[in-house]
Amino acid sequence: MPPTPPHSSLPVLPALGRAGIATVGNLGAVFLFLLDGLASGLASPRQLGRTVLQVYFIGVKSVFVVALIGLFTGMVLGLQGYYALAKVGSEGMLGSAVALSLIRELGPVLTAIMLTGRAGSSMAAEIGVMRISDQIDALEVMDIPPMAYLVGPRIWASLISFPLLTAMFDVIGILGGYLTGVKLLGVNAGVYFHRIHASVELSDVMGGFYKSLLFAVLVSTICCYQGYYTHLRRDGAGPESVGNATTSAVVLSCVATLVFDYVATSFLL
Repeated sequence: MPPTPPHSSLPVLPALGRAGIATVGNLGAVFLFLLDGLASGLASPRQLGRTVLQVYFIGVKSVFVVALIGLFTGMVLGLQGYYALAKVGSEGMLGSAVALSLIRELGPVLTAIMLTGRAGSSMAAEIGVMRISDQIDALEVMDIPPMAYLVGPRIWASLISFPLLTAMFDVIGILGGYLTGVKLLGVNAGVYFHRIHASVELSDVMGGFYKSLLFAVLVSTICCYQGYYTHLRRDGAGPESVGNATTSAVVLSCVATLVFDYVATSFLL
């Protein structure tokens, strides 16, 4: 078999270069979209009312599902943590294990993923339908800035809702661990809460708070961006493009949440 000529891989390089340039261009476009959305969200006092409506949709309507998932996540952590710690005779550390796992990692990440599925997909679909039905063009004709009307309130509402729901998830998850560890498996209640008080520091709480803000920016920006530019997609047209945009918004938001969670954790540790 003749050796592969050294220049055979050269045609790949232009393709890689074009892909790299396109990726950087797309990231730059998303970043400018975010800045425009943040600035437009503060453009006028009317934006406050629109933001409150979005807080109701993103935050209040997500309370039940976040509480339910938080409760069962804490119960599973209590169950698994108890049997893992019992092997080394450290059942008393259950409170620390449950609280730190929730506050540092699981609370911000699982809350962001749940809000992506419930609220983020709705953002992409609603804005995408408005785009393909020319309603966004109609807003421009009526001299109503689409970014201020559609995007800015959603980003600011996410920045308000994500940290609050994450805090609720953490508290309910700790109570779920209490139900399993203390009520079901017999861990002393005083020891459970004493370990939480002794091990959880302000830096742990602030780290989870920063992560929830980061995930709020990622999820709201990606979902709004996918919906706003639905008409530019090449993988479909009309309703099909809205469906593809919604799918892309959910997948990209979840992947971005996990990737940036690793990056943020590396800096916070």
